[in-house]
Amino acid sequence: MTIFPRFCGASMPIFLAMNPKNHAALADRVTKAAEAALATQSYVSPVDVLVGIGWLDPGARDRWRQGQVDCLEGVVQSNLPRISEAMKIFRAWAAAKGLLASETIYVARAAQRQALRFSRSGDPTIERLYRTHWISPALLSKKRERLAEKSNRAPELVVIQPLDADWTCHRCGGTGSLLMMENGGPACLRCVGLDDLDFLPAGDASLTRQAKAKSTRYAVVVRFSRSRRRYERQGLLIERQSVDDGRREE
Repeated sequence: MTIFPRFCGASMPIFLAMNPKNHAALADRVTKAAEAALATQSYVSPVDVLVGIGWLDPGARDRWRQGQVDCLEGVVQSNLPRISEAMKIFRAWAAAKGLLASETIYVARAAQRQALRFSRSGDPTIERLYRTHWISPALLSKKRERLAEKSNRAPELVVIQPLDADWTCHRCGGTGSLLMMENGGPACLRCVGLDDLDFLPAGDASLTRQAKAKSTRYAVVVRFSRSRRRYERQGLLIERQSVDDGRREE
């Protein structure tokens, strides 16, 4: 039987017992979600589990990854004791499976690249547990290293071609043909420090690949398709010199 503390103001905690049936049901959901993620990508993270059991909406997860949400727990659809219990079940499952722990860096998909926060408390131990990915020991050492390197890579910046040209930057009040979403609303490229980059349209895969490899900064440009109801890639914002170098090598 699992005991959860409940605090009432400044009084002493009242302990609540979790129903054994509820605990078993939660353990089953956590295990199934973790197994599915592990089978798909050869590793599993706490975020994968929270999405898999239905407590974290993928859209809310994406807003958090973009730095638009203060902390992940703030958008998880469950209370803190239940979240804590689910994470304990997950870690026990990972240890029993012999998975390998790998602490991962999480930064926002924003120009500032700020560190993402998971917990309401910001406790360093809780943050570290959330950042820990669990990797299949069946992977060869080099594959595990490549997987860890990929997980620690900062996410690509995303810039939007707005459907409505009548928008204003929440910082300076300006506008433009491209914007980046921030906590306060849409921001123009000058305010986010990307106005010196050139637009390279999609279509030439070889040039895009070469220019991207040479550029120290770039952002993916997307536009929302009303017919397909999704954002579609339009090209890259990228350093002009890297494009020129890529064309010379074609």
